[in-house]
Amino acid sequence: MTDPAAPADDETAMLLARCATADGPAFRRLYDLHGALLYGVALRITRDPARASDAVHDALLQVWRNAARFDPSLGAGKAWLVSLVRYRALDTMARTRREVQPADDAPEPIDPDKLPLERLQDDEAGQALHRCLGEVEPERRALVLLAFVEGLTHAEVAARLRQPLGTVKSSIRRALIILRGCLERGAT
Repeated sequence: MTDPAAPADDETAMLLARCATADGPAFRRLYDLHGALLYGVALRITRDPARASDAVHDALLQVWRNAARFDPSLGAGKAWLVSLVRYRALDTMARTRREVQPADDAPEPIDPDKLPLERLQDDEAGQALHRCLGEVEPERRALVLLAFVEGLTHAEVAARLRQPLGTVKSSIRRALIILRGCLERGAT
C-alpha cells in the first residue's frame, strides 16, 4: 500500500533542501504548501491570531536559516515544520504567561467550525492517525491529545492531571511509539 502523503513529503523534503541553498521560490512554495496548516497549529495553541502569526513567522525564519539541518531519513518534512511551529507557539505562550496583560486585552475567538480532531479526518493521513489513536490506551491517548491538540506543555499536562512530570513524559513517549508503529504498518 502506498502512502498518499508520500508525494507531498517528497516535495517538502526537496523544497527544504533547496531552501538550504537560499532558494527564495522554493521557500515560497513551501509556505504555500504548509502555511495554512502551520498557522492552524499555532492558532490552536496560542488562541490568538497575532501570536499564531508570530509563531509561524519565527518558525519559518528558523526554517530559512536552518533548512540544512533537516534530515529526511529521520522523519517527514511536514512533521518537522509542525514541530518547529508547535515549539515556537508554546514558547510564545510561556513568554506571554510571564507578562502582565490588561484585563481588556482579550484574545480573539477561535473559529468554531470544526474541532481539531474533526479537521484531522479531512485527509487520508489524518484518518490514518485518527485510526491509530484508537490503538493507544485511553489514558495515554488523553495525554497525547492534551499535548498535541490542546497545545499544553508536558509540565502543564502533569499539573492538570496531577501526575508526576516524568510519568507524563514517558507515557506520551510510549504512546508516540505506538502511533509511529501503527502509521508505519499502514504505510507498507
